[in-house]
Amino acid sequence: MEGNLKIKLKMTTIINKYRVVSETILHSAILFSFFLCSLSFFSLFLFPAATWGQKTHEVFFEGTDYELHIYKVSGKTPGKTMLLVGGIQGNEPGGFLSADLYADISLDKGNLIVVPRANFLSILMNRRQINEDMNRKFGDDSIINFEKKIVSIIKKLISESDCFLNLHDGSGFYSDKWEGPDRNPRRFGQSIIADCETFYDKKTGKKIKLGEMARQAIDNINGYIKNPKHFFSFANHRTADSDTIHAEQRKSATYYALYQRNIPAFGIETSKSLPLELKVLHHNLAINAFMELFDIIPENPGIYLDPPLLKYLLVAINGNHPVVIGNRRKLHVGKGDIINISHIEANYERGLSIDVINRGTVNDYRKNICITESTEAVVRKDHYHCGKIDIVVNNSEALLVTGAVTPKVRYFIINVNGKERIIRDMNSITIVKGDTLELVNVETNLKDTSDVVVNFKGFVGHRSKNTGEDRGYLIHTDKDLMSRYSLNNKGMQYQVIVYLKDIETGKFFINLQEPTLDYLILGLNQKEKQCIFPGETLTIESGNTIKLMDIKTNIDNNNGIYVFLESYDGSKIVECIMGESFVVPDQTPNDTPSSSKDLQYKMLVQRENKALGWIKIKLKS
Repeated sequence: MEGNLKIKLKMTTIINKYRVVSETILHSAILFSFFLCSLSFFSLFLFPAATWGQKTHEVFFEGTDYELHIYKVSGKTPGKTMLLVGGIQGNEPGGFLSADLYADISLDKGNLIVVPRANFLSILMNRRQINEDMNRKFGDDSIINFEKKIVSIIKKLISESDCFLNLHDGSGFYSDKWEGPDRNPRRFGQSIIADCETFYDKKTGKKIKLGEMARQAIDNINGYIKNPKHFFSFANHRTADSDTIHAEQRKSATYYALYQRNIPAFGIETSKSLPLELKVLHHNLAINAFMELFDIIPENPGIYLDPPLLKYLLVAINGNHPVVIGNRRKLHVGKGDIINISHIEANYERGLSIDVINRGTVNDYRKNICITESTEAVVRKDHYHCGKIDIVVNNSEALLVTGAVTPKVRYFIINVNGKERIIRDMNSITIVKGDTLELVNVETNLKDTSDVVVNFKGFVGHRSKNTGEDRGYLIHTDKDLMSRYSLNNKGMQYQVIVYLKDIETGKFFINLQEPTLDYLILGLNQKEKQCIFPGETLTIESGNTIKLMDIKTNIDNNNGIYVFLESYDGSKIVECIMGESFVVPDQTPNDTPSSSKDLQYKMLVQRENKALGWIKIKLKS
């Protein structure tokens, strides 16, 4: 018993930026089956619910303007893994909006890794690139910026995959012959791009017939496209050939995936000349066709392209309980008040940001923002405006405490590793053991603050004269705290309490995390870059050079981090300085030849005297 899996497409007129497709195309889209695969009747009973696949969501660089969200979907039964990357160039919405739809998919067989918005900052700015073109950072590159950091993560994801699709919107319409200025071999739109016709790995004997795979997918895609002018074509860029017109793409993600990781990789290009809904639909058709080729079978997909619309925001003022502010409503604050927008309720969950105009950064979501003049908070989905609230500063001064008014803490000012932070009353901050912390001041509604005491429970600033006042001291969180005064006596959560004449008037909490190492980025021989995770082994040849390119920890700016090359007996050989190359010695530390076939070393990452993790380096003799 077999049948196509049908879905309902909800396509509504998109205001302004979201344009309308023709009635004929919409009709074909409604009839379009999200994925052409036949689900066996018996497969529904062969795999019980207890064995169904998992979904995970990881966030890298959280709290920055270039947050990277990765979604991994595994099917009920094992199969191939496909990587989908959208938004590597931020002015190509068809790709990242299509990829977004697959983050919530459920699979009957196989796996998906979905990176809907690889370059979120460029999406917010509606620009192809910020510092550099992220899709030209996959080759030899020594410039360290946020694009480089994201590329290192994508390279790791490529290594976990069996196939890679890079989703783009391209100029004009590709044709293998000149038909006009908008349809010729130098255009990209409506094409599936590969770096060669057939890839052959001489070392392994592996052969990948890219052209054959692309043409199979194209036959599938074009069967759902009514307008022949919008048909897809295969574009062989012959990227490695000396006479190619696309030599710059030797630094691209697909070239890296094919020539370094030896997996089939394709660029999916819809035309920028098409309406947005049609671009998204064509990307979906392409993804589905390749899923069918790799026998990745969906369970319950769906497509929704409603116009993005803000419903309301949750906004806290000076650490008070959040209030609900509807779209286009006004928020009244006092001059100098601290606001924090902690939640956006809209008809989409991903790709949302807030820009408090002339304050903060390009994305002020969940950040403390000091308001000194009237402004507005603009909400966007990707770079599309979907709502706003007006923030109005009242001219009347805030009430001062009198005998009839209850003293109240508005916020705390602290320094963490020398950087100022604002903490609202009754809120918490998470820092890493070993961070330095200073209590700078506390803002209250009191006119006279001379009787206010700010006390860090578990810290004594002046041991010979302990007044309980702890402002102004530099606190080392790994050695200056007394765990018996922590909450639950575990040494991981402490309180900072404000007293006025021995009466508690406010507090905040400090949560401590153990320092951890996530990964190292190493450059080999000034060429290849690798992302190495703790406990992994890097095998190199004698005479190879290693350059420490980046370190990812949970420590802000890697404060206090050192990296050493050590022998296995713990002897330190050299300190590894960021951006500097070194050669791993081909003799044991006592300058005698090793009796072992392979010399083994460790790159140890530590903070002060605490080891965070290490990677193994094996030197082939």
